[in-house]
Amino acid sequence: MGKSGRDWTQIYAIYGMEEGQTLVFLLIHAIFFSFLSVLFLIYFKPICDIFESLALPAGAARFAAGFTGSVTALSAVCLFFAAGNIFYSSVALHWDMAQRIVSAVNDWSTVKYALDVGCGRGILLNAVAMQLKKEGSSGRVVGLDRRKTTVSTLRTAGIEGVQEYVTCREGDARRLPFSDNYFDVVVSAVFVHRVGKEFGQRTAAAAAERMRVLGEVVRVLKPGGEGVVWDLVHVPEYVQKLQESRMEDIRVSERVTAFMVSSHIVSFRKPNHLLQPPGEVRLDWRSPNLC
Repeated sequence: MGKSGRDWTQIYAIYGMEEGQTLVFLLIHAIFFSFLSVLFLIYFKPICDIFESLALPAGAARFAAGFTGSVTALSAVCLFFAAGNIFYSSVALHWDMAQRIVSAVNDWSTVKYALDVGCGRGILLNAVAMQLKKEGSSGRVVGLDRRKTTVSTLRTAGIEGVQEYVTCREGDARRLPFSDNYFDVVVSAVFVHRVGKEFGQRTAAAAAERMRVLGEVVRVLKPGGEGVVWDLVHVPEYVQKLQESRMEDIRVSERVTAFMVSSHIVSFRKPNHLLQPPGEVRLDWRSPNLC
């Protein structure tokens, strides 16, 4: 049972998995290596004979066979662990982090327009919509994604009973199709790190593309509006960009392991004017540790 009181099976039944092909890839290889390790265990003596036929002494042949079998078994365990972590990160953790992102916004009762950048199938999008519904707000949340996920996203909103609060748009996060100072809140979950992958994850070109997304988020936020981004690995870059953009009240959560790497939530507020020096970065240790 997640911290929000919803079981992972319910979350999976509604949203499924967006990275299903990665999970299948890992599971196939984990099963393959498990099968190989069982073969090494059952046919250990014949395998030793094969190594001895390669002109290895008997002791060395047994060591080589045992070592190879152990590495194969360990590889299977690691692959199963990676598959489990990716499944957990895509379903239960994604849901819990969506609740944390929603709770990071100070006051939803005044929110008229919110944006979820890279909404996917709508876990965070619908969490925002459910918060608007809970507040009795007339606000709306727009889900933007470059992939053609509109039908599946609206389907999940219908299942959650928040379809009247949700609108979907297809578009590029590097060129958001919205005017300046439009949204009261902008959120995003495990999306920004994907932008610019065609240039390689750790290249200057990829980093520049991610910074373009952050710049667009700042642009479409209203003065006084709040942004909350949960992402992998590159959060220090985002903090630097937000400081350079003179955002206020920048907060970084504790480290959370997601998709086998570190992740953080960074939240900030767009000032009513941009004349003050870069804001201080605060580490928020009050949130419950999900590691």
